[in-house]
Amino acid sequence: MTEKQITCIICPIGCRITVRGEDDTVLSLEGNQCIRGEAYAKNEFIHPVRILTTTVKVEGADTPLIPVRSDQPVPQEKLMECMDLIKEVSVTKPVLRYQVIVPDILGTGANIVATGEVL
Repeated sequence: MTEKQITCIICPIGCRITVRGEDDTVLSLEGNQCIRGEAYAKNEFIHPVRILTTTVKVEGADTPLIPVRSDQPVPQEKLMECMDLIKEVSVTKPVLRYQVIVPDILGTGANIVATGEVL
């Protein structure tokens, strides 16, 4: 059996939740103060995901980098592989806010989109 201590980030309370389970099965959960914390801890135990934020090189512009992020969470185990791919990407101006820079990165369903603009 695996035990994980998870700090819930859904609300400002920041409950410390203890989750016990095996593989994709949660056997027990304690420490949450609401049902949202329970759902968060279960998901975090079974398959943690994160929004990926970073920068991409901009060629031929006064600004050498533009901020980007994933438009939906990416599996945590793929974050470093995504970063390796993104560091090889460069764009040319103009770049518009929410423009897709890398579609469906590594087959995750998440697009990497610009969060700034370079005109």
